[in-house]
Amino acid sequence: MTATPAPAPLRLNSFTRARDAWPLDPNIIHLNHGSFGAVPTPVVAHQDELRRRADRSPVEWFPRIGERVRAARERTAPFVGARPEDSVFVPNASAAATVVYNALRLEGGDEILVTDHGYGAVTMGAQRLARRFGAQVRTVGIPLSASDDEVVQLFAEARTARTRLIVVDQITSPTARLLPTRRIAEDAAVHGIRTLVDGAHAPGLIPDAAIAGGGDWWFGNLHKWPCAPRGSALLVTRAHDRQELWPLIDSWGAPESFPGRFDTQGTIDATTYISTPAAIDFIEQEIGWAAAREAMTEMADAGAEAIADALRPYSETDPLTPLPSPVPSMRLIRLPQGLGATREDADELRMQLLDEVGVETAFTSFRGVGYYRLSVHLYTESSDFEAFVERCVPQLLRRAGIGVRSSASIS
Repeated sequence: MTATPAPAPLRLNSFTRARDAWPLDPNIIHLNHGSFGAVPTPVVAHQDELRRRADRSPVEWFPRIGERVRAARERTAPFVGARPEDSVFVPNASAAATVVYNALRLEGGDEILVTDHGYGAVTMGAQRLARRFGAQVRTVGIPLSASDDEVVQLFAEARTARTRLIVVDQITSPTARLLPTRRIAEDAAVHGIRTLVDGAHAPGLIPDAAIAGGGDWWFGNLHKWPCAPRGSALLVTRAHDRQELWPLIDSWGAPESFPGRFDTQGTIDATTYISTPAAIDFIEQEIGWAAAREAMTEMADAGAEAIADALRPYSETDPLTPLPSPVPSMRLIRLPQGLGATREDADELRMQLLDEVGVETAFTSFRGVGYYRLSVHLYTESSDFEAFVERCVPQLLRRAGIGVRSSASIS
């Protein structure tokens, strides 16, 4: 059987090699775009120029910051299928969740439903909200292999007369799968339950992500797949009580209504927001977003298969973990038994391999099982997977107490 040829390095309109568009350290193998993103060099230059303008004339820059943020919001909101008047910039997904939590009022005995796939910081925020009012958080367990219909049914079975809020990921951070959040939210609304959709990974990977995600409130990071400068996210809502939402900083924009009050927040570095349209436009002009998603899917599939092939001789179960609803750029690969069994262990393993062999990775834990969460972008090349197999696989096997059978097994 002939192996599928590895994808060739991607070309962009302005770059013969896509990797050259990003200022990434060539001595590091970058296979973890999903955690912190990566900003293209032209966008870095654009933001640097904005910062220089602010430094050259602060009195010209800061009193007009609201106008500039509003203009960026008007250009960015349609990218996720939202109206500008329903959207505000926030620093990141966790900040968006906090803005919503700060506005909610519960009663003792009320319930918040979260899942065992949820992002830790967002779940901790829900727990803090519950403690403020004597409410409780209950976790809906979702098997990795659950179909969309089964996921919707699990939420239906979990809700009670005391359920007031559902917090659910559109794309799960630890397990890299798509959840049917719009269906969950629509079903919850019939029963008077509100839904907060964590779309942290959705912008760029899902067309019109906010519309697709649904919910009373939706938020998504722009510094991940859209490659905006870090510290840029959108919170989108058409909720009847959205005037109860306030930015994390009280500033001179406070007298304005939603969304305007979010545009001015003192002397924060708003160049992250203002540069976001340039990042979205960069990918659209260089390749187009539909083609970008197709390219990332092809590369993610190739990388997952190459890494799983290297681990198969040492695994009792197939390390390649197919999901019912995969996303374009991320794949899940099961680690050898005993590795990454907890979040802390997975995080420690990530930093050890970066320090020891120079590979950026994302290891996650789900129900006591460790996984490698591969996440690629346009700059990823097949040689990166070869480097993972050569550098990381022997380290993983050693840590798992497994002897390497032969060099050919992992080449």
